[in-house]
Amino acid sequence: MTYSFFLRLTEQAIAVFSALGFGAKKRTSENSQKEQKNTDDPGSGLGSFKLVKYFSFSSLGVFLIFTLLLSWLISDNARKVMLQQNEEYSLLLAENINQQVFRRFVLPAVIRYGGIALRKPEQFELLDSVIKSVIQGMKIGSVTIYDSSRNIISYSTISDLIGKKDVGKYEYKVALEGVSNSRLVYSGSVLSLLHITDKIHCNLKTFIPFKQVRTDGDGDLIMGVIEIEKDLSRNYLHIIKFQGRIIVVSSLVMGILFLVLRSIVARAGEKIEKRAIERQRLEEKLNQAERLAHLGTMVATVSHEIKSPLGIVRSTAEILAKRIQKIAPGNEHLAKIVVDETIRLNDIVVEFLDFARPQKTNLLPVGINEIVRKVLGFTSAELKLKNIDLISDLSPDLSQNYIDHDLFYRALLNIFVNGIQAMDGGGEFQVTTRKNASGRNEISIRDSGEGISQENVKKIFEPFFTNKNKGTGLGLAITKNIIESHGAELTVQSVEQEGTTFTIIFPVVS
Repeated sequence: MTYSFFLRLTEQAIAVFSALGFGAKKRTSENSQKEQKNTDDPGSGLGSFKLVKYFSFSSLGVFLIFTLLLSWLISDNARKVMLQQNEEYSLLLAENINQQVFRRFVLPAVIRYGGIALRKPEQFELLDSVIKSVIQGMKIGSVTIYDSSRNIISYSTISDLIGKKDVGKYEYKVALEGVSNSRLVYSGSVLSLLHITDKIHCNLKTFIPFKQVRTDGDGDLIMGVIEIEKDLSRNYLHIIKFQGRIIVVSSLVMGILFLVLRSIVARAGEKIEKRAIERQRLEEKLNQAERLAHLGTMVATVSHEIKSPLGIVRSTAEILAKRIQKIAPGNEHLAKIVVDETIRLNDIVVEFLDFARPQKTNLLPVGINEIVRKVLGFTSAELKLKNIDLISDLSPDLSQNYIDHDLFYRALLNIFVNGIQAMDGGGEFQVTTRKNASGRNEISIRDSGEGISQENVKKIFEPFFTNKNKGTGLGLAITKNIIESHGAELTVQSVEQEGTTFTIIFPVVS
């Protein structure tokens, strides 16, 4: 009755602790998800910095738009300046043509021929010679004279245009009203430099009224319209090239600024991300430490309450065994079962207490090989029993480390026992000690057993985790605590159906 009560009590305690451990892991997972959510939240430091990354990309688009707008404004202003300068020049030239044509052609033709008739070759040649003498060397494309009574070309330096009707448009009508005006006709853009769009072409057409010239310089009678066409393609090409240089230089400057900004953002982002991850790890360790502290307190309390009654049960069972041997010989094995089970329960309780209470280390300079040989000597019989081949390679060049002999022996023995239990059908057990590349002592323990899945590798050091039918799942957790209390590192690598390797790396001996 008493034995079954304590057995149930112990099993319930284990279940409670396991539930607490699971709950803590669940809370840790929730905390991690929450931390990740906070990391992605724009309100957090890392989230805000991610917005800066997005800004660095959007700023590139803004830079390009600004560059194109700037180049357009500059080129448009250059076109206006070019139009204004050449328009003034063309107006002066047109006035000169008006004066020269009236005095050197109109008046002589009226006096000599009694009127103007450009159909007559001699009058046309006279007018042509006058106009060509005026525009000679002035880089004028063409000069055209429209009739005032009809929209017809009476004269042009381009012979194919003579006689064409209704060629004069809005500018012709404005000039007939006595107002001089100009029109800039152009095509092509920066893309023309890359031969993507039409070729660059630019003409300035200036229209002035062809007036009668008096001796006082004024004239009221409009006899026609003079159109002067000047080719400005070369000047316009210079403007387009200037615009292209603005785009290229601005793009290079903006690109360099963007790369610098992007580099700064990337480096700062890496640092902030590392700090955020490190902070998250520290918080997880703090949560785990708090969880283990609470769990340890409960374990210590319950284990202490169980340990004393277990001692009484064991003592009582031993007394009963002696009495049964006298009263009912042959039934003493029943009492022995009680004794054995109380011993097993006591071992579980002791394991709980070892996990709950802090391990006080008594560090002394000890050779690692000494402890390894002691553990090998203890497990050699079990290795032979299970038909396991032992391969040991212990380096003689190892320096001594400050170690608590008993605690480290227990931790190392636990790893050995786990490896041996993983090879029920025999196999190969390899133990190696050496100095690694950084000059630190290292122990490698490898078995060729069934291995551990990658999912379980991450959990084997967690309290109460076990994939065995027996055991509390505290062995490797206690082992890890002992090894870390020596300032050493414990890592594990495993491949299913191939085996598992535990590696212990000691701190540098000062």
